[in-house]
Parts: sequence; structure tokens; C-alpha cells
Amino acid sequence: MSATSRASALAPFEVRSFRFQWPADLATSWAFEMETLILGWYVLVETRSVLLLTLFASLQYTGTLLGPIFGVMGDRIGQRNMLCLMRAAYATLAAALMILAFSGVLNPVHVFIIAGLTGLVRPSDVGMRATVVSEIMPATRLMAAMGIQRTTQDSARIAGALTGAGLVAMLGMGPAYLVVASLYAVSFLLTYYAGSPRAERVSPAAGAEDNLVVAHTSPWRDLKAGLAYVWNTPFLFAIMCLAFLLNSTAFPLLNGLLPYVVKEVYHADQTVLGYMSAGAATGALLGSIMLSRFGGAIRPARMSIAACILWYAMLLAFSRTHDPSGGFLFFMLAGFAQSVSQVPMAAILLRNSDPRFRGRVMGIRMLAIYGNVPGLLLAGPLIARFGYATAAMIYCATGITLTLLIVMRWRTHLWRRDAPVNIR
Repeated sequence: MSATSRASALAPFEVRSFRFQWPADLATSWAFEMETLILGWYVLVETRSVLLLTLFASLQYTGTLLGPIFGVMGDRIGQRNMLCLMRAAYATLAAALMILAFSGVLNPVHVFIIAGLTGLVRPSDVGMRATVVSEIMPATRLMAAMGIQRTTQDSARIAGALTGAGLVAMLGMGPAYLVVASLYAVSFLLTYYAGSPRAERVSPAAGAEDNLVVAHTSPWRDLKAGLAYVWNTPFLFAIMCLAFLLNSTAFPLLNGLLPYVVKEVYHADQTVLGYMSAGAATGALLGSIMLSRFGGAIRPARMSIAACILWYAMLLAFSRTHDPSGGFLFFMLAGFAQSVSQVPMAAILLRNSDPRFRGRVMGIRMLAIYGNVPGLLLAGPLIARFGYATAAMIYCATGITLTLLIVMRWRTHLWRRDAPVNIR
């Protein structure tokens, strides 16, 4: 890489707030990954039910419907302040579960309750991060900052997956959750110091009149305006449909059902679970690095669509393997395709949306995560009736078919070389 490229890649760290936001997001991502694996394995071992495992996984997305509301509230009290409140909630709930584990009274009911409460807030975290970064970062450095943030999240998934599985095996649930709660606490403190320069530059004298108007605008009216903007903008609506489809059919196979595959198909333990999850994260990291290096040469919408098809193909191949070594390779390739599809998709939303609606667009984008809930809940009965391999084939075939239909329906806005979403 040339000196110019290195300087461009590191330029976002010249902004003080980003130097706090970057490790805050790293700590949160690490804790998220550890928590998902620790509790997913706990539920499967304690209940021995794939149905309850899928129910637990779906609880993590119960708050997706609140995503737009979080976006509106962030606009009112400040995106950084809203993110601080969210991460304080993570830390509090993790501390409660840690106390239950240390006291020896933890049971699956407690896990489901805490997972449900965390799920009210957690789905909005990724969108809120992007909004905070867009506020603290000059426009000329935004894409570089998003690339660095995504790469860091992927690397945190690797470390979080391996550490989470290993800590439970070596130390038990209580000490493992002490680490999780500590990471959430650190992320809260770092986020608190990651203020928004844009907010600081607005003086009361210059913006008093506008601020007064905003303060008296109904939040529901703001939300309605954001929904109407997405509905009436073809490329935004198409991207939202594609995102919902991926969350319904691809993400459950990539994340939610992995403990079942490791335990029931591979007959392995939580260490292998950590390796498999880290394999997908490694693939995603490689995809993010590739995009950060060659992103200027691709057409974002076309690349995202092609990567979606590849993602489904790799998940289908993964479902046909019966040993961890072969599964690891296909799972890593699935992670690579996932990153190459999601990063351009996020870039399209941030770069092509009206700045006045950008926060609400990202909040509405979080609604697509709700696709995980029906996807996971339907997967349980399908696996019980037909087996994992057949259920995965149904999901992948459905995903590829509907992806092609979305492209055909909005071909002018998604596939044409001269479409705004395909500008290099």
C-alpha cells in the first residue's frame, strides 16, 4: 500500500472523537459476540431444545421495531447521548446476569428475560454507531471511517468468539460474564467522551430559531416523514427489501443456528463453536479489507447483489458438510460474502440519502433486522421435521429466488451501470 493510501486509511484517527468511538465500538462488538455464544450454548445445553435455541436467538431482535424511534430520539437528544444510554443498559443487564451466575441461581428463564430486555435495545446499536460516526467525521473522511469501523468489528468478532467460548470452558459462567459486563462498562465510558463536533459547532444564537422548531415537532411526524421518504425513493425501498430478505433467510443460518450445527451435526463442543464463529468473522474481515482497498473500483449495488448470491451458495455448501474442517472453509467464505454484500449496502444508504433524513433512514434500516425473528422461529420446526440440511436448502433457494426478483423489479435503480447507486 502506498504512503498516500496509508495516510488516507488513518486519517479518521486525526479526529479526537473517533479515537474514542473506535475502541468503544470494538468493546461493544467483542461483548456482543461473547454474549451470543455464551448464552446460546447455555440455552442449548440446559434445555436440549433447538426450538428454545431459536426462540432465544429471536429474542435478541425484539427491539427492531423500535429502531426508527431510537433514530428520532437520537436526533432530539443527540446521537452520542442516545448511544451512551443504550450501552449503559447493556452493562446493567450483563451485571445482573453475572450476579445470578455467581450466586448459583441462574436458570434458562433468567437468560430468556435478560435476552428479551437486551433485545429491545441491541438491534439499533449498529445503525446508531454509523450515525454517530457520520456526525463526528468530516464528509471527506466518512467512507474511510466506515471502512475502519467495519474492519474493527469483524476483528472483534474473531477475538470475541474465541475468548467467549474459552472463558466459559475454563472459568465458568460467572467469570465469563464479569468480562462481558466490564467490556460494556468500558464501551459506555468511551462513548461518553466521543462527543459530536457538529453539535458543538451549533451556537444557540445561530440556531435558536431552528432548534425551537425542532423541539416543537412531533416525533411521530418526524418518523412518518422518514417512512414516507423511504417508501417513495425506489432505491431505498429496494435496499430495505433486500436487507429484510437477508435477515430472514441468510443470517439465521450464519449466526442463530450455529450452536445447533456444532453440537448436533458435528458432535463437537463450545471450542469448535468458537472456531467456527471466528472463521466467519475472518472471512468478513478479509472482505472488509478488500473493499477498503478496492472499493473505489466497484459498482456498489451490483457488487452487493452478486455477493448476496455467493453468500447463499456458500451457506448451502456449508449445510452439506459433516465435519468441522470442511464446514470451516465454507463458513469463512460465507462470512466473506456477507461482508462484501453488507458494506456496499450501507455505503449506498449513507451516500445517496438526503442528509436531512439520514438518521431516520438508518433507523428504518434496523427494521430489516426483524426478519431474523420469523426466520429463526420458522427454522426450528423445519429442522425438527426435515433436518438441518433440508431446511438450509429451503432457505437458500428462497433467498436466491427472491433476490433475483428484487433485482428484476428495481432493475433500473439497482443494476444499471449509470444508476446513482452504482457510481464508483
